[in-house]
Amino acid sequence: MLEDFATQGGDRKDVFFYQADDEHYVPRAILLDLEPRVINGIQTSDIANLFNPENIFISKEGGGAGNNWASGFTQGEQVQETLLDMIDREAEYCDSLEGFTLCHSIAGGTGSGMGSYLLELLSDRWNKKLIQTYSVFPNQSESSDVVVQPYNSLLTLKRLTQNADAVVVLDNTALDRIAVERLHVENPTFAQINSLVSTVMAASTTTLRYPGYMNNDLVGLIASLIPTPRCHFLQTGYTPLTVENESGLVNSSIRKTTVLDVMRRLLQPKNLMVSPHARAKDLASSRYISILNIIQGEVDPSQVHKSLTRIRERKTANFIEWGPASIQVALSKKSPYVQSAHRVSGLMLANNTSIRHLFNKIMRDYDKLMGPNNSRRAFLDPYAQFARFSDGNGALDLEEFMDAKDVVTSLSKEYEACERADYIQSEF
Repeated sequence: MLEDFATQGGDRKDVFFYQADDEHYVPRAILLDLEPRVINGIQTSDIANLFNPENIFISKEGGGAGNNWASGFTQGEQVQETLLDMIDREAEYCDSLEGFTLCHSIAGGTGSGMGSYLLELLSDRWNKKLIQTYSVFPNQSESSDVVVQPYNSLLTLKRLTQNADAVVVLDNTALDRIAVERLHVENPTFAQINSLVSTVMAASTTTLRYPGYMNNDLVGLIASLIPTPRCHFLQTGYTPLTVENESGLVNSSIRKTTVLDVMRRLLQPKNLMVSPHARAKDLASSRYISILNIIQGEVDPSQVHKSLTRIRERKTANFIEWGPASIQVALSKKSPYVQSAHRVSGLMLANNTSIRHLFNKIMRDYDKLMGPNNSRRAFLDPYAQFARFSDGNGALDLEEFMDAKDVVTSLSKEYEACERADYIQSEF
């Protein structure tokens, strides 16, 4: 049911919501978890009545996946019919189903294992529909209490490479750095980091919710950013970022915004939500494959043209040599429902070859655990308890790990090949 103020927004509410019989708007969302804590928190919050109760799944055992990819994947297989029933029902409510969006993390057990199973299930059952993910990568700058994080990340990366059409990478290392260095929050809370993620997710869907003449569907949005199917991992930048501090006041280090200022800031590495994980020498060879800037607010198209000219003159962005070297810009309406202190804001969705260094970091951490020639095999016993990692006689079978590493190694090499002028003629 809409309040009077919500009827004048000009947004397409039916993209992510449908109206129930009592005229309430219900999100086209399915909430899945193998342990109850997070979903119970939602069900006891102010938005408890927002979601369809039929679309909430919590494992009956409630013990979670124990930070084990194999456990999450296996539990997903065991409840396949329940998951398909929920997904089928939501798909049937759609007038024109275009694709699916999956939000998950890649380091634990449920987001990585069950998330991987869902990716395989969706791409197999709806192979003509797009699958986009918002994938949270673990914090690499501090020691994790999930010691098997590299195993889980590598196994999930294989599915993100093979079964997803577009992956928006949200790197916890970069998110923490932005909160501390840019927003001056000494010890960022989960809520503050989540607010950065939700800001990016909301901005990346504005052209779908406030449609214009371009980028008003998922296909158009993704097609402009991904020229080759495998290189579909996207980085994001956003400015001006804000976050609420403990007193409820909004932190922001930016006082005035213009189109040029916003577009220039989006290209600054410190605003990117993916950390480099590489030496300056290696980063110097990185190239943009594509860039889409979504600019929101009071914008004159002539300002955009002038800003693009200035950025081109200064050669701020290094593009690939085998494709068009241009920044695409989509102008979008600012939400009338969210108050903002800034006139102009911008999101950058970028396909950049530097993402390979993040994959290489995960593989280096994997090699430390696995050891030379797979001799160490640290912390692998919990995986051997599941059929996918067992040879049938109780011994560990490493084929799944080796296959995943081959896929991610090939992906990293393809991104590296994109940096060369002869990429089109190369084996990739």
